[in-house]
Amino acid sequence: MLKYTEKTGFTHKTVDTCRLSPVCVQVQWLMDNYETAEGVSLPRCTLYCHYLLHCQQTKLEPVNAASFGKLIRSVFMGLRTRRLGTRGNSKYHYYGLRIKSNSPLHRLVEDQQHLAMRQQPYSQKQRIKPVQKVEGLTNGMGLGLGHQQGAGLSDISAQVHQYQQFLDASRSLPEFPELKDEGIPLPDGLHPQHVHTYQLIYREHCEAILDVMVNLQFPLVETLWKSFWRFSEGQSSETDTLDLHDESEKRLPKSVLVLLCKYEPVLNWARECDNLLYQSLVEILIPDVLRPIPSALTQAIRNFAKILENWLTNAMINIPEEMIVCAGAFAQTLRRYTSLNHLAQAARAVLQNTAQITQMLSDLNRVDFTNVQEQASWVCGCEDGVVQRLEQDFKLTLQQQNSLEQWAVWLDGVVSQVLKPYTGSPAFPKAAKLFLLKWSFYSSVVIRDLTLRSAASFGSFHLIRLLYDEYMYYLIEHRVAQAKGETPISVMGEVDIQTHTCMHAVKQTVMQ
Repeated sequence: MLKYTEKTGFTHKTVDTCRLSPVCVQVQWLMDNYETAEGVSLPRCTLYCHYLLHCQQTKLEPVNAASFGKLIRSVFMGLRTRRLGTRGNSKYHYYGLRIKSNSPLHRLVEDQQHLAMRQQPYSQKQRIKPVQKVEGLTNGMGLGLGHQQGAGLSDISAQVHQYQQFLDASRSLPEFPELKDEGIPLPDGLHPQHVHTYQLIYREHCEAILDVMVNLQFPLVETLWKSFWRFSEGQSSETDTLDLHDESEKRLPKSVLVLLCKYEPVLNWARECDNLLYQSLVEILIPDVLRPIPSALTQAIRNFAKILENWLTNAMINIPEEMIVCAGAFAQTLRRYTSLNHLAQAARAVLQNTAQITQMLSDLNRVDFTNVQEQASWVCGCEDGVVQRLEQDFKLTLQQQNSLEQWAVWLDGVVSQVLKPYTGSPAFPKAAKLFLLKWSFYSSVVIRDLTLRSAASFGSFHLIRLLYDEYMYYLIEHRVAQAKGETPISVMGEVDIQTHTCMHAVKQTVMQ
């Protein structure tokens, strides 16, 4: 059996796997697959993903990354941690630890390296692919789990090698900002060390989420959230084992975790970190909103977006709900970008059809643009010269039968031209949003004129209008974020925070 003492850690005796406790099964797995050695290292997130695979296969409830690190140090005494890699692409490694030569995990790593070489330049950074054909691991982490934790959630992890080329797997988690206490004193029961510990384990938690997402293991995100926020539907009652939840409590008790989430500086810091994490995930999953994406991958992302807020809410029971706000912006962004991508592929077919382009030009020349301009000027103050130039450019671009990518360049140029006078000005965000309203109104009036004339190409125009409106929103969103020095996710998150604040005020009023 495995025996644990504070002095020697775990020692290995005769093992009867049928009688091992869940903790001892995990310890036995570590001793079977890893060993200490000088001059080598393993990324912490890689080892943790291997561990999640093991838990999925053995139907064990995984612990969070921090508790898992405690377990590893109990098994391999004197293990050191180093941060290796260039700035912005560095990772924490366990220094002095390697995979045993007879471990099936070796083939997993070899397949990963071979796959990474095949996929360059899309993936310059090697990440584990925990779904290859490894003895005892062939089903992948997501199989079965998705049916239990998210009805309808597509599991495409077993085909990750087919979809990796559509992702940006080279992106890593950016550096997190410094926590600013803003002169607000710590509440009773909190100490500076608590804040520091929370920052360390939250970074580890975010790195683990990024790694499972790169491997399209969507169902495991819920597992990671539940593990970090100490959600458990039941715990083992055995008294002769090391309780890993107690180990998490020793490092950062849940009562302290709840207090930290109510401390305004920590709350603000966590929101900034969440925005950075979610923005990285969006750019990994959808690096180019116009590039064709396989329908299976698109559907898997959309299904994940639909359920992620429920997952996080359920995992964060007894945690202040203000900590969940940013997830709404993340889910909404994934839905919008996948819809935009779908519209782009539908419009691509129209823009490549010569007969449809000819009909669209014919119908567009019948539109009463004088009347359209008068309405636009009266309602939203559109300048005559700008509108006439846009009309002429649009017709010329349509006549040239430009590709979707060329249309995207034209739309980007329109935004640059209109917003150029406001560059570097505090009025830039407001001017950008106002332009978006004007664009939407003007295009609506044009579509209305085409509808009233029963234009034969109305369907094509309607599709193009939907795409251009959505892409224009995408461009404005990114320009505003750039002007404010924030991420697009954080710009969307501001709307969610305002909505949450209003709903909370309404709720308090009703309760009174």
